[in-house]
Amino acid sequence: MSWGSPEMDRAGIEQIAFALPAVTRVVQWGGSDVYKVGGKVFGICGDEAISFKVSEIGFVVLTEAGGPGRQAPYCAKGQWVAVDFTQADDEDFKGWLATAHSLISGKLTKKARVELGLGS
Repeated sequence: MSWGSPEMDRAGIEQIAFALPAVTRVVQWGGSDVYKVGGKVFGICGDEAISFKVSEIGFVVLTEAGGPGRQAPYCAKGQWVAVDFTQADDEDFKGWLATAHSLISGKLTKKARVELGLGS
């Protein structure tokens, strides 16, 4: 694994997030870029790190035993992880955001998923 992608920054995260279907972005919570699907948050990006939703297993893997992440401030009980841009490569961020998007969009109603073009 290649750590510390020099290219990753807020603009890179934005590019990854908008490559996913039905994504919107708002700026809130002290100037963070907040990425949503169906009105539900799946990623929160600041100047040096991004926080995102993970599975129970993903939470353990990313926050324990030398993983690149830490419990996201204010969101850890909901299984959110924060990772500094320098702690992973672009492919890791792509995978993590795709998973976060999938976890959140999977909780939307069937009607909402269809309306957003996310299948049934």
